[in-house]
Amino acid sequence: MSVFAAPGAYDRAITVFSPDGRLFQVEYAMELVNRGATILGIQCTEGVVLASEENIEALEEAGYSWKIFRVDEHVGAAIVGLSSDARILIDQARIYAQSNKLTYDEPIDIEVVTKRICDIQQMYTQHAGVRPFGVSLIFGGVDKTGTRVFGTHPSGTYRGYKATALGAGRETVLAVLKDEYREDLSLEDSTKLAVKCLVKALEARQLPPRIKVAVIPTATKRLEMLTDESIEGYIKELGSSK
Repeated sequence: MSVFAAPGAYDRAITVFSPDGRLFQVEYAMELVNRGATILGIQCTEGVVLASEENIEALEEAGYSWKIFRVDEHVGAAIVGLSSDARILIDQARIYAQSNKLTYDEPIDIEVVTKRICDIQQMYTQHAGVRPFGVSLIFGGVDKTGTRVFGTHPSGTYRGYKATALGAGRETVLAVLKDEYREDLSLEDSTKLAVKCLVKALEARQLPPRIKVAVIPTATKRLEMLTDESIEGYIKELGSSK
């Protein structure tokens, strides 16, 4: 009898499929992602919005709880899962973006940098002695093809979206997006929608509305982090409209 015939024995290594064709270590990594802080990305004709919940402890400095990163001037990424794993992937994305600029003298396409990171994630599902990256990312930005949003999976797959969300509040956010997202939204309206989605996701879990938002307008193709004051203004506007 094979050593892997015992129930559960086949989930001890990333390279071993279960009898029903599953890689449990990848599924465990996705479960970690599903329990993380909610992130979302929305694209519209005027730009891209990336937003995230911020879980800050009482004595923690606010500037050290990052969920949204600048990859290049025209592309950002929101992360959910293990921040330490995300940091390595973000560094690789930045290096690849700069290498592309030096080689081709043009900004990197959003899908190209997404595929590169997914190649790295997929490689860690094929070799013994390693584990999958316990993180998913939403890449968003503006390139020569227009506004783009991509979501990654710990297995190394990725998909393009008009709007998407990951993390603990994913179902709540997607329900709002399905009802209210339109392709003709302005960047301002997309930002308001992103704030509304995260506020509802936090309220559903009885958490305070701590939110970070970044926008990448098509006019400038430069990632801009919104100030806490402007985000608070959106939250107050949302509260007054109820």
